[in-house]
Amino acid sequence: MDAKVNIQTYMQQVGERARAASRRLASIDSGTKNKALLAMAEEIEAQQASLLEANAIDLEAGKKNGLDDALLDRLALNPERVTGMAEGIRQIVALADPIGSVTDLSYRESGIQVGKMRVPLGVIGIIYESRPNVTADAAALCLKAGNAAILRGGSEAAHSNQAIAKCIQAGLKTAGLSVDCVQVIETTDREAVGLLITMPKYVDVIVPRGGKGLIKRVSAEATVPVIKHLHGVCHVYIDGKADIDKALAVAFNSKTQRYGTCNTMETLLVDSVIAETILPTLGKMYTDVGVELRGCEKTCKILVTAIPATEADWDEEYLAPILSIRIVDGIDAAIEHCHQHSSGHTESIVTDDYSRARRFLAEVDSSSVMVNTSTRFADGFEYGLGAEIGISTDKIHVRGPVGVEGLTSQKYIVLGDGHIRK
Repeated sequence: MDAKVNIQTYMQQVGERARAASRRLASIDSGTKNKALLAMAEEIEAQQASLLEANAIDLEAGKKNGLDDALLDRLALNPERVTGMAEGIRQIVALADPIGSVTDLSYRESGIQVGKMRVPLGVIGIIYESRPNVTADAAALCLKAGNAAILRGGSEAAHSNQAIAKCIQAGLKTAGLSVDCVQVIETTDREAVGLLITMPKYVDVIVPRGGKGLIKRVSAEATVPVIKHLHGVCHVYIDGKADIDKALAVAFNSKTQRYGTCNTMETLLVDSVIAETILPTLGKMYTDVGVELRGCEKTCKILVTAIPATEADWDEEYLAPILSIRIVDGIDAAIEHCHQHSSGHTESIVTDDYSRARRFLAEVDSSSVMVNTSTRFADGFEYGLGAEIGISTDKIHVRGPVGVEGLTSQKYIVLGDGHIRK
């Protein structure tokens, strides 16, 4: 960003370029888009050393600025995560291109044919914090779906995001596409966010990814439609008819596989008929890896290492090695707890009872509902979407992990041969 250009002028220029690029992208063939994506993946792998070097600068600054362990974990890149970024892009290449597909084409009595065509949304603004891999994921998903993207990462990941942006630009140039197809905002000025979310002339939808403060601000101030989830208070319910080994594995992995993610379990619900059997073993597993346990009164009687949970704990997204545990009287109480305290992200039941599993799937109203598996699978990569631009807990226009198809819309098409309405 040129220092002589003020922030309002800069953002308007970004918007104008994105809108122009989106109109060109709408007619770009799949082969060209895939060529750009493959070139991005190759460039990310080739530039691993420079990406890690840029990330080290951000990590060092983050530590000096007092970022907590969960945020530092989200911010960190390592060789495996860099490889994962490239692999995620290649998975998106392998997906079918939804743009231009026609469905539900049928004849009407008048003789016309009516159907629906899948089309890009246009320009997508993504506002995110900490995770630099979002830069690559979002760019790839938006491009595959024929959308131009304006990406605004957090200041704590500025060096990492700009290093990844160079890889994205190299890929676009390789395929002969304009670098305006994906623009990463260069300024860390917070005013850029306020301007981006109030530019309906240039931006068609906003996707915020970050903490509650960011999501609340965007939701309150945006004049552009928003795809969002506020936070992830996810639950695992161990039913009275659960297989013990499965329950131990699912409950432990859901919490400890990674602490600082929105699909990490924050509250464990345990059927009272199985609590005394499973909680001592599970409690030791948690405490052995340093997880702080906060339990209801019944839980604290079984687990001497647990401290009493407050009412606020049932609504808390810890993003840390802290877990709330509540003993409930059966599946009805478990479902009711989810209705009262879930953020609508992901809930899982562990049970060998088919009827109870079906009830849980039908009655729990979250974007992902699971049976006998870890909540950590609630992820676009794991769902075969290649990657995700975010997870929506809204019910319109898309719900759950937002992949390529979630970044498109449909328009009606009508085919005739000189037909007129009588």
